[in-house]
Amino acid sequence: MNAPKFCRNFLVALMMGMLAASLAFGQAGLAPTKGATSATQAANAQVLKSLPFSDRQDFENAQKGFIATPKTLTIRDAKGKAIWDLEAYKAYIGLDKPAPDTVNPSLWRNAQLGLLNGLFRVTDGIYQVRGYDLSNITFIKTKSGWIVFDPLISPETAKAAFDLVTEHLGKRPIHAVVYSHSHADHYGGVRGIVDEADVKSGKVKIIAPEGFTEHAVSENVIAGNAMGRRAVYMFGAVLPRNARGGVTGGLGITTSSGSPSLILPTLDVEKTGQVVEVDGVKMVFQMTPGTEAPAEMNTWFPQFKALWMAENTTNTMHNVLTLRGAQVRDPLKWASYIDETIDLYGKEVEVKFQSHHWPQWGRDGIISYFGKQRDIYKYTHDQSVRLMNMGYTGEEISEIIKLPASLENDWSIRGYYGTLRHNSRAVYQRYMGWYTGNPSDLNNLPPEMVAPRYVKAMGGEAEALRKGRESFKENDYRWVAEMMKHVVFANPANQEAKNLLADALEQLGYQAESGPWRSVYLQGAFELRNGVPNVQAAASATPDTIRAMTPSMLFDYFAVRLNPEKVEGKKYAINAVFTDVGETHGLRVENSVLNHAPKAVAGADATITLSKAVLNDIQLGKTTLDKAVADGSAKIDGNAAIVSDFLASMDSFKFWFNIVTP
Repeated sequence: MNAPKFCRNFLVALMMGMLAASLAFGQAGLAPTKGATSATQAANAQVLKSLPFSDRQDFENAQKGFIATPKTLTIRDAKGKAIWDLEAYKAYIGLDKPAPDTVNPSLWRNAQLGLLNGLFRVTDGIYQVRGYDLSNITFIKTKSGWIVFDPLISPETAKAAFDLVTEHLGKRPIHAVVYSHSHADHYGGVRGIVDEADVKSGKVKIIAPEGFTEHAVSENVIAGNAMGRRAVYMFGAVLPRNARGGVTGGLGITTSSGSPSLILPTLDVEKTGQVVEVDGVKMVFQMTPGTEAPAEMNTWFPQFKALWMAENTTNTMHNVLTLRGAQVRDPLKWASYIDETIDLYGKEVEVKFQSHHWPQWGRDGIISYFGKQRDIYKYTHDQSVRLMNMGYTGEEISEIIKLPASLENDWSIRGYYGTLRHNSRAVYQRYMGWYTGNPSDLNNLPPEMVAPRYVKAMGGEAEALRKGRESFKENDYRWVAEMMKHVVFANPANQEAKNLLADALEQLGYQAESGPWRSVYLQGAFELRNGVPNVQAAASATPDTIRAMTPSMLFDYFAVRLNPEKVEGKKYAINAVFTDVGETHGLRVENSVLNHAPKAVAGADATITLSKAVLNDIQLGKTTLDKAVADGSAKIDGNAAIVSDFLASMDSFKFWFNIVTP
């Protein structure tokens, strides 16, 4: 069934930055990086002058309530591999160290704050462990135990955080786990702190917003391979850990590299105002679907006067469209839910905290913060649409749109993760799509076809390089990148052109305030100089996600793997009968398309009968279809050759496809 490759392909996006630990940093033979040019130094120096660096409130908030942290913070898996190594960042980032000229000072400030790690008291009964992963893990004290919110990406990091809590706050059982939303950095570590047997027995509740399971499993399935490859760029997976490489992801320092787990929810929250009480702690939920995640919710703790904001407000401008790829989020809806938060809880709130960054205390400051968070998304939406209706395209809007001073100078909405530039383009995309309206863009040539013509129009490769070098000396790095990408696509063997393009991308990365922008630029420069990595993308799939897939999700993915040339002119039907879940699915191949439905096809050419559990084992590589048939755990009636032909028609996607080269 070629299943192991299939698993790795769709799970890489859920694993996000998990490549980091599997690739060797600083290995011999890598092309050297370069320092900041005088223009980059000047640009970064100007940032120091333009933003209120004397405001140290965030540093006070990020250290408030500190209880303890280990002397060193390197977390390893069972085989001894480091899956979280904050020490690599501590070696060159510190509170007492000024920003190097290769890092935007504002991003450096964000990285300094991200390094503040350990166990913190948020308020009476609420504690967080921060700096153990990209996200925070939060512990709510009940009468006899804990409610845990968002147990990180990896079981190893979640367990280490729980061990820290136990060491300093005493041994207490976990009564419930709450997943605030459907992204892997908010549920992946659950098996590090909870035994599934306790969940099945009812001893531990797993609480999540309605739709969580569907979105957690399916969001990255269809386009998972492409998203995973682009996530390498977004998180700078192969960048060295130094001032010329990875600095911070914006939402947190980086992602851990363990294998995410998943225990399915036992209780779905369905509506705003729904109350759930666990061991004496009352939680009131606010549903916020379609904001930062398709399924997401905030939580109000009336007895603590504390408000958990999930990832709907953090201390950065968030993504309307993530650079790894996803469906465009709705900033208008996002703003409206934050406004609803103010209306519902603004009169009583005394502390707000969330799944990334640090808390904030004091009602007046929190309400002001919420207003800025609301308005950054509302402003981005409204002004992008205003300019769109004046006839500007997404690219033009991103050059024109500017923030008012009241938003521009607020640290909590600086573009450390999302940016005004790419968010405004996302708004345009949401309403208008990819087409600008200009007929020249309707059927324009792709890079491989247009690049040689551009190079010829520039006078040939040598002349294009000469002009590129001149523009580099003039500090016009964006234009150098535009020119040199055509030379590289026209002749990918031209290392001089690749090096010049890398030099330009590098300076753009050094100037970037956004963690993902920096990573994207520097990852591109890395691959231009050293080539595309050729290592295993994901060593194994996560069994929990495989098991959580419904048959419909599986067949949706089969449909996008179907190679149309291999089934050209063919017409057949296969029924799949799952004995353990009581479902039958009919698959029909016709017109080079796979259609499926949860019912049998009359007169099907073949029928496969097996349990979903056996299919899971096949996907996880524990067995094969042939072995399953041989041992009787799977049965094929009818034309078995049709089944073989169907499976042979599936493409397996190459993870390391080219991005900055053709």
